[in-house]
Amino acid sequence: MTISDARLAQIGARFAQLEARLASGTLEGGEFVAASRDYAELEPVARAAAAVSAMRVEQADLSAMQDDPEMRALAEEELTRLREDLPEAERALSIAMLPRDVADSRPAMLEIRAGTGGDEAALFAADLYRMYERFAGEMGWRVEMISVNANELGGFKEVVANIAGQGVFAKLKFESGVHRVQRVPVTESGGRIHTSAATVAVLPEPDEVDVQLDDKDIKIDIYRASGAGGQHVNTTDSAVRLTHLPTGIVVICQDERSQHKNKAKAMQVLRTRIYDQRRAEAQGAEAEARKAMVGSGDRSERIRTYNFPQGRVTDHRINLTLHRLPEVLEGPGLTELVDALIAEDQAKRLAAIGE
Repeated sequence: MTISDARLAQIGARFAQLEARLASGTLEGGEFVAASRDYAELEPVARAAAAVSAMRVEQADLSAMQDDPEMRALAEEELTRLREDLPEAERALSIAMLPRDVADSRPAMLEIRAGTGGDEAALFAADLYRMYERFAGEMGWRVEMISVNANELGGFKEVVANIAGQGVFAKLKFESGVHRVQRVPVTESGGRIHTSAATVAVLPEPDEVDVQLDDKDIKIDIYRASGAGGQHVNTTDSAVRLTHLPTGIVVICQDERSQHKNKAKAMQVLRTRIYDQRRAEAQGAEAEARKAMVGSGDRSERIRTYNFPQGRVTDHRINLTLHRLPEVLEGPGLTELVDALIAEDQAKRLAAIGE
């Protein structure tokens, strides 16, 4: 996709206009917030556009220099470099200009549930949670556990956490789906390899203005926390169950000793799930197009296998295998998988534009 010089100038002018508005000191409240958001979104595009524009000007100047016998050799050497660098700069600009998911800059709700495999699946779900927690630490993000339902072996039947930071959803949105593990469970005395699974869901977290909840639409049940799942199971009626009557979505939170804290966390999860449902409905018309992309978001789709005997991780969507399983589970190794998925999605979207 070739961007015209006129379009480059238009991007530069728009960015300069936003800079001037923000520097003027005349914007307040909502106007300032909106302008700041527009500036942040346009800045990478404007910088990429400026780089392409400068390289094109330099190319034109060097081409003119070829008419001078004394400058020809130097000009041709520099032109050779530019012919290699300019296409990469133009591709980077095309990627920066791809339509953005409005949720990309949001924090995210991470939900992991043990699937087939009993206790071993729950142990694997806990391993996945720790992997994302460590990856978040590498990225400088903050992780807050919202609720957890643990088993006696330290596995997680279900865990929900909030991850906040720069571009969380953009990085993690391709993690939704079924993750499969192949290994010898700690509960297996015969040394046989078992296959278990856990489901991961990454949901963009809305602002309160995005999802406004009416009290009359929410049924609230308060009861006593029970079972091995609560971090602080106690004898007070602090567990909270919210039922959103229009959608039937149910959220339970019992990990805090305080009923008010549990209710606040449950409301946070409820708002996120409603927002996710509305996004899915709004994108329904684009469902077929999304299936061709990496990020179809289908949580019933098997997306990745973690094979312990062979020390490998395979992402089935992009046929990428890394023989660095411990590094991936420790967090840093996940970066290569995440970046490869983002690059594949960008490549497919660029190709779709060019069709």
